[in-house]
Amino acid sequence: STNLFGWQIMVFFGFNAAISVRVSNELGAGRPRAARFAIAVVLMSSVAIGVGFFVAVLLLRDVYGAPFTESPEVVHAVASLGVVFAFTLLLNSVQPVLSGVAVGAGWQWLVAYINLGCYYGVGIPVGYMIAFPLRRGIQGMWGGMLTGVGLQTVILIAITMRTDWNKEASEASSRIRQWGGGGGASPRIPDSF
Repeated sequence: STNLFGWQIMVFFGFNAAISVRVSNELGAGRPRAARFAIAVVLMSSVAIGVGFFVAVLLLRDVYGAPFTESPEVVHAVASLGVVFAFTLLLNSVQPVLSGVAVGAGWQWLVAYINLGCYYGVGIPVGYMIAFPLRRGIQGMWGGMLTGVGLQTVILIAITMRTDWNKEASEASSRIRQWGGGGGASPRIPDSF
């Protein structure tokens, strides 16, 4: 299951980088509609892929461990984690993309605080409570971290949906003029290029 998770997360880290660059470029160019469109496209794509992984794991959870071991106990243990693993794959198809949107919009500090709060403030305590007092073991710890990722995803969805992208594009243009020295004449490109 960690191999599948690793393969899947690499795809969505790529989406994270791509949407981060795309959002920052579109906002910097003063095109908020293009930024919104790019966000919608990458979210629909990532959700579709995530749902595919989710369904595949749920359908194959009883046999997923069989190619990797001959122990029926291990196959059963892997099957018992199937639902939690399926939800992990689903949430991890959306959360990196939303983090990329936030970074592209220049909200790195906000993403850092959301990560800290959701993982350390919510995920670990909930995981501890489920794993030890409720005696759910690995399912509890994984469920707690899944709770943290789920909360982070909900918060980032709310922020993304409530954002005034026209205002963000205006602020990006203002920062470009302020930091980029946009008040002077553009440099002349030599004719030899």
